[in-house]
Amino acid sequence: NIEFYKKGQIDFVIINRPKQRNALNKETLVEITGALETLKKDETAECIVFTGKGAESFAAGADITELREKKAGDALKSDGMQDVYNLIDDYEKPTIAMINGFALGGGCELAMSCDIRIASTNAIIGLPELNLSIIPSAGGTQRLARIVGKGKALEMILLGKIIDANEAFRIGLISEVTSPVDLPAKVEEVASQICAKGPLAVKLAKIAVNFGADVDLKTGLMFEKLAQAVLFSTEDKIEGTTAFLEKRKPQFQGK
Repeated sequence: NIEFYKKGQIDFVIINRPKQRNALNKETLVEITGALETLKKDETAECIVFTGKGAESFAAGADITELREKKAGDALKSDGMQDVYNLIDDYEKPTIAMINGFALGGGCELAMSCDIRIASTNAIIGLPELNLSIIPSAGGTQRLARIVGKGKALEMILLGKIIDANEAFRIGLISEVTSPVDLPAKVEEVASQICAKGPLAVKLAKIAVNFGADVDLKTGLMFEKLAQAVLFSTEDKIEGTTAFLEKRKPQFQGK
């Protein structure tokens, strides 16, 4: 259910169920978890891109056939969709969602668990779970409110509102919109810009932002200060500042 594609320092994780609009069944989630573990060990992988196979869908949500059979206890298990997306949210390497079509329900939640979201103009995004008399429970009620604000999140969730890429960009749910044909190149451009930065700085910037978002400002500022203290002691900091003064491209080693 998952394909890999590597281009330099960028690794693509592709949901390969186009006939099902890349719906996320249990097997697919298991394979995503395996992919994350594999890529964690790959020192050449510096940015992970998630996308869907084909031009129609990023991920059209959970597999409804499986969802219909869920019982109360299933929502509390520690190997569900929310847990997989938590792994992506906490992942040490930067992640990008390349939204190439439908991103509904669990697909929208997958995109929100990534650090950056870039969509094509044919993207359709939303959390329609209330139509099934359930709620978005793979992070949707929490991440959407943190990204776009409580009011807009409640509007989208309670109405089951489906929006296009331009509206998603307007409310801050995605960072860029481009044509379907230009989407891969735009994502590679953004990923390459991240890969050109100091890898330790990228990792610690993610930690500072993610941990700081869930604590008070004073505690968050201390996270930031401690992260900077670590970076001040690295060889990459010396290389980065020296390269700037010498007007050359830095050669970071992740040390």
